[in-house]
Amino acid sequence: MRATVVLLIIFGSLPYCLSRPWVGVLVFSWISYMNPHRYAWGFVRSFPIALIVALATLVGLVATKDKSSLPKDNALILMGMLWLLFVFTTYFAINQDAAWSHLNQVSKIFLMIYVSVILINDPTKLRYLLLVMALSLGLIGLKGGIWAMLSGGAHRVYGPAGTFVGDNNDLALALNMALPLLLYLSKDESRRWLKLLLKVTFVMSIVAIIFTYSRGGFLALGLVAFLLLIKAKYKSLAVIALGIGFLVAMWIVPAKWGDRMNTIQTYEEDGSAMGRINAWKMAWNLALDRPLTGGGFETFTRQTFRKYAPEPNNVHDAHSNYFEMLGEQGFIGLGIYSLLIASCIIRLRFLKSRIRGNPELQWAQHYPDMLQVSIFAYVIGGAFLGRAYFDMFYQLVGAMVILNRLVAPVAVNSSMPFATKPAKVGLKLAYQPRIGTARG
Repeated sequence: MRATVVLLIIFGSLPYCLSRPWVGVLVFSWISYMNPHRYAWGFVRSFPIALIVALATLVGLVATKDKSSLPKDNALILMGMLWLLFVFTTYFAINQDAAWSHLNQVSKIFLMIYVSVILINDPTKLRYLLLVMALSLGLIGLKGGIWAMLSGGAHRVYGPAGTFVGDNNDLALALNMALPLLLYLSKDESRRWLKLLLKVTFVMSIVAIIFTYSRGGFLALGLVAFLLLIKAKYKSLAVIALGIGFLVAMWIVPAKWGDRMNTIQTYEEDGSAMGRINAWKMAWNLALDRPLTGGGFETFTRQTFRKYAPEPNNVHDAHSNYFEMLGEQGFIGLGIYSLLIASCIIRLRFLKSRIRGNPELQWAQHYPDMLQVSIFAYVIGGAFLGRAYFDMFYQLVGAMVILNRLVAPVAVNSSMPFATKPAKVGLKLAYQPRIGTARG
């Protein structure tokens, strides 16, 4: 039954993907983050639904007139440089077969990010894209949070098996990144049912993060809570809510959760933590030996550990975005990747200053903070988890580029030297989005 429902939705969306390819971007994002086919049974679990939607969207992209050209944006240029570097390092990869397969996967992600920048060209479409991203993960958090509470937190919360968020640590990272989207989107939502859904999924996603038993996820949650607190309008209420939430969490969590978190302080006695440090040293030694190319995708193998690791038989995954990028793409890759992250954080702060006090841009008043906190969640969570190629981060970069393109012309009209081409952005359209109001 589930498989039938998923297939009906996917094939039913294809005409819209062709005629209104921006809808195809939303459907592709829903599949990428929620992975609905993984909750079904039978052949649909491995059916290439994402590929079908992507192809239909690309055909629609060629035919539609409702699209924008790619802006000459520094973030897109840095992403393009990374993409070219990935191709280059794959030619020299140590693990050739796996590297080419991984390059194919990453290339699909990058291609669809660029497609989204072309097709998501007004405030309504951007809001729908962010809603799809937030709720696709938020509903997984809702499911996991309810299950954790019903089971007394006795078991870890996982995402759908065989996906980017299948592992408990991966799910904790993704949910931490989704929390700012869920919270800030709820602030501007006029539909009561959707506003309530966003708030409920926000709360239950916090519960789900706690019960993933992910130590890196718990640290990232602390950072996200702190950033949301200092950015809150009513800080006293936020402190009270945070305190109540902490007390409730301490009341319901089992003792073994506390034992797990206590290993953060005693990492020297934790074999998993020491294995990660061994993997980081291996990545450093590998990058020193191959500074321009690194080892290529999927280089954290027994073969490379034997050659570069202090403990050759202690084989672990990278467990860090930065050491994963260093080991696989070399110092150049790490440099571009770090520059991309830093430029996004700085740009969003700049955008916030341009939006503040401009009545024509109040539809976007929460967007810079929302995207910035989400990227910070990725930055801190990724320090202990090897997800340097996580598609949600790159989609956030794309959303920032889209936001900049929409904000810049209005800033020019308001005598703010920010862009060169004026345009009008509908305030009412952004606050009360309806699918039918967007151009087809």
